[in-house]
Amino acid sequence: MTDSLVGIAWRLDRLRWVPSDVLGDVVVARGACMEVYEAGDALEWTGLAQTDRALAARLCAGCPVVDECLELELRTAGESTVGVWGALGEDERRELYPHWLRRGERVERGEHA
Repeated sequence: MTDSLVGIAWRLDRLRWVPSDVLGDVVVARGACMEVYEAGDALEWTGLAQTDRALAARLCAGCPVVDECLELELRTAGESTVGVWGALGEDERRELYPHWLRRGERVERGEHA
C-alpha cells in the first residue's frame, strides 16, 4: 500500500500551486458527489465504515476531480481528516498524509503543511 500512496502523493504534485479556493470551486462545480446532492439524491450512509467506504468508492469512481478533492482535504484537514474524500477513506488519507507532506511546499502553507 505504501508504494501506491507515494504514487498518489507524486500525482498530487501537479496541484501544489493551485490556490485552495480554486480547488474548492472546482470540486463544488464538477465533483460527482455534488451532482448527487444537487439532484436531491442524498446518499443513505449506514455508519458502518466498510459499507460507507464502498458506497463512497462507487460515487467517486470516474469523478473528474478526485485529485482536486483529495488535495483540498489534505490541505484543510491534514491528519484530522474524516469520511471519504478523493476516493480514499480516512485511514488511507492519514497514511498518505506524511508522504504528501514530504512532497514539499504548497501554494498556501497552513498549520498542516
